[in-house]
Amino acid sequence: MIEPRHREALETLLGPKAVLSDPSDMQSYATGARYDRGQAALVLRPASVADLSAAVAYCVQNGLALVPQSGNTGLVSGSTPDQSGAQLVVSLDRLTETFELDLDNRSLKLSAGLRLSDINRRLEPHGLFFPIDLGADPCIGGMVATNTGGSRFLRYGDVRSNVLGLTVVLADEAGTVLELGGSLRKNNTGVDFKQIFIGTSGAFGIVAECTINLERLPAQTATAYLVPASGAHVMPLLRAMEERLGSYLSAFEGMSRNAVAATFSHVPSLRNPFQNGNIPDYVILAEVSRSWQPREGEQSLDAVLESVLAEVFETDDAPLADAFVGPAAEMWSLRHALSEGVKHSGRLIAFDLSFRRGDIMAFCDHMKAEMPAQFPGVTICDFGHIGDGGVHFNLVIDPDGPDAKDVAFEGQLRDYVFKVAVERFGGSFSAEHGIGRKNQTYYDHYTPTRIREMASGLKAITSPGPLGAMRF
Repeated sequence: MIEPRHREALETLLGPKAVLSDPSDMQSYATGARYDRGQAALVLRPASVADLSAAVAYCVQNGLALVPQSGNTGLVSGSTPDQSGAQLVVSLDRLTETFELDLDNRSLKLSAGLRLSDINRRLEPHGLFFPIDLGADPCIGGMVATNTGGSRFLRYGDVRSNVLGLTVVLADEAGTVLELGGSLRKNNTGVDFKQIFIGTSGAFGIVAECTINLERLPAQTATAYLVPASGAHVMPLLRAMEERLGSYLSAFEGMSRNAVAATFSHVPSLRNPFQNGNIPDYVILAEVSRSWQPREGEQSLDAVLESVLAEVFETDDAPLADAFVGPAAEMWSLRHALSEGVKHSGRLIAFDLSFRRGDIMAFCDHMKAEMPAQFPGVTICDFGHIGDGGVHFNLVIDPDGPDAKDVAFEGQLRDYVFKVAVERFGGSFSAEHGIGRKNQTYYDHYTPTRIREMASGLKAITSPGPLGAMRF
């Protein structure tokens, strides 16, 4: 689908091993983490910022469409090519050369292709980590491009809150390289242009390097499963925990019965900790942490958490029906397995939604009451970041049923869920997964015309070339 001269020119620029053209070699780059599969004209794998700039410049000069790809763990078809066979994937998986740790500044400058697990493995000897906790293992460039949040957003914020500087490559005829921000934590000398490239899915330019804030590794952690008295008691329970624990509270993750049951079925090695194996309607995984060991006369965090839970139990109209403190690794293993567990329970239609914290359980309760009549045969398996108003609202369909491969049926589901989430509850149709082809229609529908015009204007200034899966 691409003229041989372009492949030859790109091989000359990058080296023959950095340009993939065989369909079998390109398959993993054209296949997304959740069902989507496209067709790539070529896959480019630059190993330096200079190579990335040269490749982008050539493609823009010759009108070749590029789709940037980081770890390819996204769920909205934002990092894979479409079916046309005319788009080139520019993968960051070889862009790993920079890893410059500044202990005094508690920051790290690094290449965009480094994976989260590798970053934290290399930081651990220094007692530091990048505090974005995810079930997947993305690359840092994609995390910046989609502004990921994760399970510890409550304590540490999202990626945007932890980015100090960026190096980006623009999709213009020069492949312009911009250094934005740097390592300064305070710099009020004008427009903070790096923010344009965070959370915008690579549409304005490709993140090549970034400088990130680091945090001290927790030296103490305590976790507990909490069973709220009802869905309406989830927010009072969160407020009670925040009032008593303050910044010690680092996670407050909600898990529905259906999601937990699907995960136990898929991962039989997980221990079912609930009495007689009976999974509650809703479970909260709460975590408290601090970066020092108990000092003389200071309670351990396990004791602090148990004391707080006892206080909450004794309040009027106690929001807590049951609770038990347990091993952190074991409790988190269930939470981190939820995505795969739900995915393997049937044909999955996944939604990444966010709401005002007080509306999240009201939305879930509304959907559990209304959806069976609207869409019988669809099972709701929701879980999410209750502490920051995020919910992974997963709908599972019988994989052998007539609706499983019906594109029109999936569209009807998406239209219905987004209409309720956005129009009735004032939520967001994309909490942290970005736009991509799956959400493009809803971006076009729900984003005001003037905002879309401003975004298109910014793109024309920064990256006028055909870049990214999203259209502004």
